[in-house]
Amino acid sequence: MLAALPTQVAAAGAGSFRSPPIDWHAFAPLVVLAGVFVLVLLVDLFTAEHQKWLTSTLTGIGMLGALIPVLTLAVDGGDRTMFGGAFVVDDFALVMDAVFLVAGYVTVLLSTNAIAEGDYWEGEYYQMLLASVLGMVVMASARDLVSIFVALELLSIPAYLLAGWRKRELTGNEAGLKYYLMGVFATAVMLYGMSLIYGGTGSTLLVEIGRRMDGSFGATPVAALGIVFTLVGFAFKVSAVPFHNWAPDTYEGAPTPVTAFLSVASKAAGFVALMELVFVAFYGRADVYGPMMWILAAATMTVGNLIALRQTNIVRLFAYSSVAQAGFIIAPLAIAGSRGSAPDAIRAIVTYAIIYTAMNLGAFGVIIAVSRKTRSGEIASWGGLFEYAPGLTAAMTVFLFALAGIPPLGGWFAKFQVFKAVLSAAGVSGAALAVVIAVNTVVSLYYYAGIARVMWFEPVPDGDRTPIRIQPAVGLAVVLMAGLTIVFGFIPGTVAHFGNVATDLFAAAAGTR
Repeated sequence: MLAALPTQVAAAGAGSFRSPPIDWHAFAPLVVLAGVFVLVLLVDLFTAEHQKWLTSTLTGIGMLGALIPVLTLAVDGGDRTMFGGAFVVDDFALVMDAVFLVAGYVTVLLSTNAIAEGDYWEGEYYQMLLASVLGMVVMASARDLVSIFVALELLSIPAYLLAGWRKRELTGNEAGLKYYLMGVFATAVMLYGMSLIYGGTGSTLLVEIGRRMDGSFGATPVAALGIVFTLVGFAFKVSAVPFHNWAPDTYEGAPTPVTAFLSVASKAAGFVALMELVFVAFYGRADVYGPMMWILAAATMTVGNLIALRQTNIVRLFAYSSVAQAGFIIAPLAIAGSRGSAPDAIRAIVTYAIIYTAMNLGAFGVIIAVSRKTRSGEIASWGGLFEYAPGLTAAMTVFLFALAGIPPLGGWFAKFQVFKAVLSAAGVSGAALAVVIAVNTVVSLYYYAGIARVMWFEPVPDGDRTPIRIQPAVGLAVVLMAGLTIVFGFIPGTVAHFGNVATDLFAAAAGTR
């Protein structure tokens, strides 16, 4: 009998622990990115220094290659669920996957010359970029507290390293250290909130948490504390006030392509997590997250815009501009719990994230091109730019006025969607937040127009009118982003479609309650 016991235990174990079914088509974008990561690692190990350009080429091809299964999944249709609901590939996930991969590809274009010509480790740079994008793609499909946390760390740890890539400069070390220390603190707060939620609900699945938040636990102070602490962690990731202090120094000290990446892709990943938590797990507790998001939105856009008015360095100005833009994107979350407002809120956030990605990446492309000649980040050094770089001046003007929300450029539709979502709440809080948004839109126009005035009407500070030589990769990035910004403004239906299909995030969750 004793001799037979190990065999029985082994048989029982074999029956108890079965590999979960895996839909490899749904996993394909992750598989492609992971495969390219390994390939870039091997190429970096076995190629000479003058052949490191292969790593950037492979990374760009990998980003575009991962888009192919995203497109095939979209054409195939239908939601794909794995690991007991912890990983879901739906329309919302596919739209955000596409945003992350396009942002990653454009970042590669912006990085190609800047990283190759700088005193940087080139191969490792693209490995970190691939790892961070991989974490973002996981985040888009995560529907479980554990998978959300794993995705957050996978995208954040490489980003900490990228922020401090300028190791031989004090500003670079400061950028990486501030981002890391503040990020670790925010993660600790978030994990404490998640532990409270898990302790009260007994589940890490967002759908299950949503069901149980509607019960007795949802009405307890512990549940409210867990919700606040969890959301605070992601408020840091999107640089919401008062968790924004890392952004200006990190943006200024990091390589400019990394700054562009952090300002759009990393921020969008934070908003994806916020939407998943608010619309799936915490939706029944609008009395907790609603006022919190209202305050965060109003404070973030106001503080970001007011401090941006005082900036003379263009990267720091865009850092505070990025903070202010985060406030606009947060605003729909403040009214998400109002009756019938959830689809409008999701549509507004996704639409704004897509358009903001194009506007901001394009603006940073121009900053990279101009700074190669001026060797300065001061806005005054952009004086008379139209005289020797009319194409860059026109492109930057498009991006600036789009960010300000001036029709018919793409930014107007993004802000219109936010206004529409906020006013759909049909209450005093929604109307008051709409007023705050309107005032801040006017304020932002002042400093965006100020940069345009310097480019078009100020004299060239040193009299040097030598034309700027634009690297093909940077030029391609600027042209692509300018084209999208214009198309999104003139034909808003092109981006509105993606916002509409993304509302299945809430529809699926609501159907389970």
